Amino acid sequence: MNPVSDRLASLSPSETLAMSQKSAELKAQGIDVINLSVGEPDFFTPDFIKEAAKKAVDDNYSFYSPVPGYPELRKAICAKLKNENGLEYKPEQIVVSGGAKQSVCNVILSIVNKGDEVIIPAPYWVSYVEMVKLAEGTNVIVTAGIDQDFKMTASQLEKAITPKTKALILCSPSNPTGSVYSKEELKELADVLAKYPNVIVIADEIYEHINYIGGHQSIAQFDNIRDRVVIVNGVSKAYAMTGWRIGFIAAPQWIAAACNKLQSQYTSGPCSVAQKAAEAAYTGPQECLEEMRSAFERRRNLIVGLAKEIPGFKVNVPDGAFYIFPECSYYLGKKAPNGQVMENSADLAMYLLEEGHVAAVGGAAFGAPECIRFSYATSDDNLKEAMRRVKEALSKLQ
Repeated sequence: MNPVSDRLASLSPSETLAMSQKSAELKAQGIDVINLSVGEPDFFTPDFIKEAAKKAVDDNYSFYSPVPGYPELRKAICAKLKNENGLEYKPEQIVVSGGAKQSVCNVILSIVNKGDEVIIPAPYWVSYVEMVKLAEGTNVIVTAGIDQDFKMTASQLEKAITPKTKALILCSPSNPTGSVYSKEELKELADVLAKYPNVIVIADEIYEHINYIGGHQSIAQFDNIRDRVVIVNGVSKAYAMTGWRIGFIAAPQWIAAACNKLQSQYTSGPCSVAQKAAEAAYTGPQECLEEMRSAFERRRNLIVGLAKEIPGFKVNVPDGAFYIFPECSYYLGKKAPNGQVMENSADLAMYLLEEGHVAAVGGAAFGAPECIRFSYATSDDNLKEAMRRVKEALSKLQ
């Protein structure tokens, strides 16, 4: 017997990565699977960014970088935050990490003590609750269903705050729902938070540029809570750079210093070449952002229309990211031709993979067991065929 630590035993594996792995296994068997489970742009990294990486190799960027990232990259991030978001940060408030996932985890591990409460609106990204567990914190889940466009209200937030509340994690645009908080909605949340000066806001803005309502709004813009907001962002989604693994935080100085201290002990600075590529992404031509955003918007319109044609699906229109998150409780309790009962949306997702050869992710992993997530970060033809298969497979349930 090889017992792992209690810390690890308490964690659940990532359901999104698990479904992606299962679809890859079926593909390896020669089965034509359309993978709508993974949150990854299907575009290639723009050429000017790749050229910067090649130059970095030739210029011998092969040594350790400073723990929080190269000064040039942190300055470029500060310029991006000022120019695009109207927010003033100094390079020492920026910590660059191995992807936004590490950035979020750094913050949680740096501020959350055992028993501290972290408010997380559901549906949520799968890893938030697991990271809080890792920090021995307590997840306080606030359910925001499809009828409220999957967005937490100010009154819900206020009811969830207790003397033990340490942080709120807010993701906009949202994974898994694509919902986007408006400036007015964010101000209402900020006005509640202003009454509770000990609560830190972790604002996950990784989908900032995949936005269909005319521009991103950050909760960091409000002066009454600005000194307690940690912005998390990165190059993965906007610049099609998922594999480069570069994320960052823009944070109050004391939190940035804490994350720097933590990162110094368990990863050090992120990949030197990837940092130079990210610097090019932020300082180079930005036309690629609109090209990809426009393509995602077209795909959003396509898949929403197709999903609304599937009997029993309740579909909202996402304002950002590249997911739809239909409510599918109509199918729960029904039986497959082989007699298997769809007990939950995970069963439904597995049925769609095995019967329809379409990979999706059941909503339980996101705190919404009545829903199922489809990523539309793939071609129009794939989306049309995938939704055809889903509709056909679901029609076989009795």
